[in-house]
Amino acid sequence: MPYSYTEKKRIRKNFGTFAQVMDLPNLIETQTNSYAEFLQADVAPEARKKQGLEEVFQSLFPIKSVSGNAALEYVSYELGKNTYDVQECLIQGLTYSAPLRIKVKLVLFDRDSNFEEVKDIKEGEVFMGEVPLMTDDASFIINGTERVVVSQLHRSPGVFYDHDKGKTHSSGKVLYSARIIPYRGSWLDFEFDPKDILFSRIDRRRKIPATIMLRALDMGTEEILSEFYEEDIFTIDKDNVKVALVPERLRGETLSVDIKVKSKVYVEAGKRITARHIKELTGSKASEISLAQEFLYGKVLSKDIFNKETGEVLFSANTEIDEVILEEIKNNDINQIKCLYINELDKGPYISNTLRADPTTNKLEALVEIYRMMRPGEPPTKDSAETLFNNLFFNEERYDLSEVGRMKFDRRLKLDTKKDNPHVLDKQDIIEVMKGIVNIRDGHDIVDDIDHLGNRRVRSVGEMTANQFRVGLIRVERAVRERLSMAEADELGPQDLINAKPVTAAIKEFFGSSQLSQFMDQNNPLSEITHKRRVSALGPGGLTRERAGFEVRDVHPTHYGRVCPIETPEGPNIGLINSFASYSRTNQYGFIETPYRKVSKGKVTDEIIYLSAIDEAEHVIAQANVMLDKNNRFVDDLVAVRHANEFELMSPDRIDLMDVSPQQVVSIAASLIPFLEHDDANRALMGSNMQRQAVPVLRAEKPLVGTGLETVVARDSGVCIVAKNSGVVESVDASRIVVRVTDKKSKTASDVYNLIKYTRSNQNTCINQRPIVKAGDVVKKDDILADGPSVDNGELALGQNIRIAFMPWNGYNFEDSILISEKVAREDRFTSIHIQEIVCIARDTKLGSEEITADIPNVGEGSLNKLDECGIVYVGAEVEPGDILVGKITPKGETQLSPEEKLLRAIFGEKASDVKDTSQRSSSKGTVIGVEVFTRDGVEKDERTQAIEQDHLDQSKKDADDEAGVVEQATKTRLCELLKSKKAVKGNGVKKGEVLSAEKLESFKLNDIFSLRTSDDSINTVIEETETSYKQYIKDIKARYEEKVAKITRGHDLAPGVIKIVKVFLAIKRRIQPGDKMAGRHGNKGVISEIMPVEDMPYDEKGNPVDIVLNPLGVPSRMNVGQILETHMGSAAKGIGRKIDEMIKDNAKPAELKSYLDKLYNQNAANKEDINSLNNTEINELAENLRDGLPIATPVFDGAKKVKLKIFLSLLTYQNQVR
Repeated sequence: MPYSYTEKKRIRKNFGTFAQVMDLPNLIETQTNSYAEFLQADVAPEARKKQGLEEVFQSLFPIKSVSGNAALEYVSYELGKNTYDVQECLIQGLTYSAPLRIKVKLVLFDRDSNFEEVKDIKEGEVFMGEVPLMTDDASFIINGTERVVVSQLHRSPGVFYDHDKGKTHSSGKVLYSARIIPYRGSWLDFEFDPKDILFSRIDRRRKIPATIMLRALDMGTEEILSEFYEEDIFTIDKDNVKVALVPERLRGETLSVDIKVKSKVYVEAGKRITARHIKELTGSKASEISLAQEFLYGKVLSKDIFNKETGEVLFSANTEIDEVILEEIKNNDINQIKCLYINELDKGPYISNTLRADPTTNKLEALVEIYRMMRPGEPPTKDSAETLFNNLFFNEERYDLSEVGRMKFDRRLKLDTKKDNPHVLDKQDIIEVMKGIVNIRDGHDIVDDIDHLGNRRVRSVGEMTANQFRVGLIRVERAVRERLSMAEADELGPQDLINAKPVTAAIKEFFGSSQLSQFMDQNNPLSEITHKRRVSALGPGGLTRERAGFEVRDVHPTHYGRVCPIETPEGPNIGLINSFASYSRTNQYGFIETPYRKVSKGKVTDEIIYLSAIDEAEHVIAQANVMLDKNNRFVDDLVAVRHANEFELMSPDRIDLMDVSPQQVVSIAASLIPFLEHDDANRALMGSNMQRQAVPVLRAEKPLVGTGLETVVARDSGVCIVAKNSGVVESVDASRIVVRVTDKKSKTASDVYNLIKYTRSNQNTCINQRPIVKAGDVVKKDDILADGPSVDNGELALGQNIRIAFMPWNGYNFEDSILISEKVAREDRFTSIHIQEIVCIARDTKLGSEEITADIPNVGEGSLNKLDECGIVYVGAEVEPGDILVGKITPKGETQLSPEEKLLRAIFGEKASDVKDTSQRSSSKGTVIGVEVFTRDGVEKDERTQAIEQDHLDQSKKDADDEAGVVEQATKTRLCELLKSKKAVKGNGVKKGEVLSAEKLESFKLNDIFSLRTSDDSINTVIEETETSYKQYIKDIKARYEEKVAKITRGHDLAPGVIKIVKVFLAIKRRIQPGDKMAGRHGNKGVISEIMPVEDMPYDEKGNPVDIVLNPLGVPSRMNVGQILETHMGSAAKGIGRKIDEMIKDNAKPAELKSYLDKLYNQNAANKEDINSLNNTEINELAENLRDGLPIATPVFDGAKKVKLKIFLSLLTYQNQVR
């Protein structure tokens, strides 16, 4: 694989023993894909899938009027272009969004005709408000702040069986329950009470016998019993009863008479019938047996018994037989009866008993009973009761099981019937759920595990936004329905019917104040990426911290490869907020999937499949670190595998899948910890959380010991500038990079990248991008062109490489205190820049307008020396606490002025009216690095505002000119190549038949080249096409520039009553000092107790002092030994750097360097580096970059082993230094 631009400069030595089978997926794709599916912005309206916005509109339209004379039908929607780009929204405090318009048809029907005859159709576009757009980095800009919508892990819709663990009843009896959870609509529960009667509840209200539900579905007693029970048919003689012999049904019975078949006694009277007896009876091949009539006592009739003559019902179904009833049956000359087959072991009488507890006898009574439970105190009517019951579970508008719910429902109950309307319940569904819970009570099935990831699904941004949209649209729908009745009379069009305010309000509320829409954690690139990969069980429709028990928070076997077992907050949210594992993704249903390699006939292939927790159960899965031979077959006879959530040993031929990578178990933050496998989990948790708290330092320094994931995080986090196309760097300065595109497929001729300079992040840290390319460099698509904060040469660099000693030192490192050397502070190793935004607002007050000015009463000249004549501080001024940044005066009046006084003031312009000083002062010491002024439309701009505007205009002009210049140059070069050595037929400045030389072509202007024609028509066509596309391109650049100018020069939309806003940006330099927290990557945290002079620090045998002294007692009890291994590894890496440094100082030839580097990098069989592909210049540059240490990668769970380390150290000439 060829090296990228940054990799060439500094190759990381990889100690991993397993070659990487698949690359990490894009780390924020869960978010970006989810929102893209919701908006479908780039899809033509007719090609859109029924999902996201499209699905919401289709499900709520058409809206029909109450009378049915008019309907509003949905046609399509379209997203407009965003007015402001991301940077403009951030500066001006706006929302980054696009206008949404829907096309609807108003259809009016003829009132007089019997059929629905269309009288008139009006079509129109309606504005539905602004929809927030997602930035390329998966965040949203809401009112000028960057926010992230965190995914939610909630209980999947479907049916779940559970029990109360014996906590409800004092006897400790386990009570089973079933619950049907829809995506939206009423919950339906079934539960047993301590007497084994089955009850149902709707929406957690009071319980009613479950058979009422079945009666409401129009089932009679006989039908209900025949659904749940098998029948025994008894033939009654004078003294005894004959029954068909089904031996299985007699198990466990104790009979008062012998069981004989052809005079052979199989079971004596009074003995319990066992499995042995049943085996013998089965062998006897008898078809029926004769029993005493007492056997019938206690049996339950399954069918009504009628009087043969009159036809009246003697005994209804579900009647228990006793002596009196049996006599009556015999007296009525009935010799055959059907009873329910019930026993104590595995066919309980639950439904039969429930029917006895059921007060209703028919459908209407059942519906009335349900109505009374749902609407207590309201008198029921037949229609209202039927409508209510229908709306509960059988109406699409009120109840939606959703695709996921139906899939889970059918899977759990093993149904595969194709339904007309799968999103609602039907009679069979309810019967199956009740059969399921009876089955569990009978011991034929087990309850579900609620924490299994097959029962919890992820709701991502797109889905949550769609739900909010639906909420808003439902409010709109009610209003539209009312207005539709007036539509015909008042000649209203679609625009008059729809008021989009409720939709806008719902969306605003969700993005602005939902628990899951959070202020983005922007401390460093890792904290950004982790925030977007977070998955929370809290939030609307989720759990609450106070009520979540231990089980929900615990690690579950199905988390393997899906959710990280390490990274979760400490404190009340532990286990409720998790992170996606490195390779995981969500499938179309929202279940988390993880990738596996297929194993076929004992051979591991490179084919990769993704499986969710539901599908994984039946597979046998080997781990990623299993030993394979060169043919990819398993070496060991028994391999450790996972099967049905258990760990076992199995032979290789039974294995059908294998993990993709050892790091697929943990999240991104955890897989950035080297030697994670040697750390205790609790400390690894702290380590992965504390990496997110690292403040970007002044000079980022790549970690000498990493895990190889640093590049991926830096690239996907969005803080670096990544090349959109391959090309050549035309020009570079501190604030932008221009690349001439050489990729033939690209539509653009040049890419201009504007760098972000010293901008404030959400956490007040400094975001600054530094170019790492030079003019003339060749770059490929996806190469990193500029480093962001905490990034060094395209790699994440959160801290510094520092020499440490583990030793006690005069009590200064007691209890996790840290002692650091003055040298560290002096060299600014841990110095950071923080940026404060200070806002000053001038408003209209009752007494007059506030004014921003340098003319402030009672303030001396000395206090105003940093302000310009407009009263705003200069850029570059160094301010102290208390200094004025923006001078402002506010009118103060003891009394309010009368109209006459106001008039006199207006005429004579009395200026010296009372004003007070309300200037904005600085609260800390720092340097002013930027000022932005926003003036309301119609208010005159002061000189400072005009100067700032002029700067912006100049910058835009330079951008446009540069882009046009690059396009012109690229077009000219391309045409010169094409026309070189061709004969000209006509053109400006050439004779007919003249051969075009390269020099001649070079001297022409572009328009002259466009005028050239040759005898080859194909070349002429290319010239014409190139001219057309060039002119269009220049036109686009011009249009963009003009649009930008218009934006810069027009006034701003400010809140009512605000005249002017001034924002001052202060950069504050913070040095490290006692009391600051420092931490390693292994959860080894502490507070600085003292900064010591270098001469007092402990030193090694060569006399080199260390930088930091840590307490050795912080390691054994905490069990994070990874830090010790990291220290050794870092020391070795530094030593190799010294060796390379010596070679360079001794003027080693590139060939020598190449062979040494080849030896260094390629001891490891799995991950070889292609050093020979680099030319001499690249080798020299690589060696130069390795002088301060060789960067090392030890991937998690696959890191450097002791043997490897020893071989590695043998390449050092300084072996005695690293013991």
